[in-house]
Amino acid sequence: MSILDETYTLSNGVEIPKLGLGTWFIDDALAAEAVRSAISIGYRNIDTAQAYGNERGVGEGVRTSGVARDELFVSTKLAAEIKDHDAAIAAIDESLAKLDIGYIDLMLIHSPQPWDDFRGGDYAEGNLQPWRALEEAHQAGKIRAIGVSNFLEPDLENILQHGTVAPHANQVLAHAGNTPSELIDYCRSKDILVEAYSPIAHGEILGNEAVEAIAEKYTVSVPQLCIRYTLQLGTVSLPKTANPDHMRSNAEVGFEIADEDMQALRDLDERDYGDFSAFPVYSGK
Repeated sequence: MSILDETYTLSNGVEIPKLGLGTWFIDDALAAEAVRSAISIGYRNIDTAQAYGNERGVGEGVRTSGVARDELFVSTKLAAEIKDHDAAIAAIDESLAKLDIGYIDLMLIHSPQPWDDFRGGDYAEGNLQPWRALEEAHQAGKIRAIGVSNFLEPDLENILQHGTVAPHANQVLAHAGNTPSELIDYCRSKDILVEAYSPIAHGEILGNEAVEAIAEKYTVSVPQLCIRYTLQLGTVSLPKTANPDHMRSNAEVGFEIADEDMQALRDLDERDYGDFSAFPVYSGK
């Protein structure tokens, strides 16, 4: 069985493919072709966000893929700046309209803080407002599962204590060199599935000699090793690419990383994201 055929089951019984296509930095005009290529290769999990500016293109790719809608899993995210209930309702409906695929499989709050205050102030009440809007859309059948992104344990506790639906997923930065093991364990204890974005460290890990040596041991590429690593952590892996050759290679991860190598990758501290360090998710602030 290919990894593209394997799924996890969310706490509400909805199945989500273990490997997905990330679409950050894929221009809206190019997104439809990238999504069609991925789906033709066998991908069934497509991830986007309001902040990516490509929901329209992603939706077009889904609609024109030739694959039945109910065989695909499409995620998007509420803009991080939205901390108001009515604004969240409007934004959810806007995503539904832009995607134009009938319903959304998973919608997340993109960040517990607005990007210009990432890991900054207290937005506990501000997060409950869009969460209530997501709960309502979930109840109405517009969204099959709801969750969060970049949420830490206190942020999750706030939702768990005050919401009526527990988050089904938490999408976080996770890769060899930056493994939030305690957060992953906490989410697992609450039956919240973790999704790993930037599993190849936005490409900056490609020159790491320690990682290269482990990849050579398994006769695989560094991206393949990194994707396999996040899968063996029990997370959904969401590598981003618009290149069909990379899509195929990224799905060729039918090998098993030994325990000692998993530990070595887990212990690795590699958080240099080069030019991308300017982005809040990579700088931590």
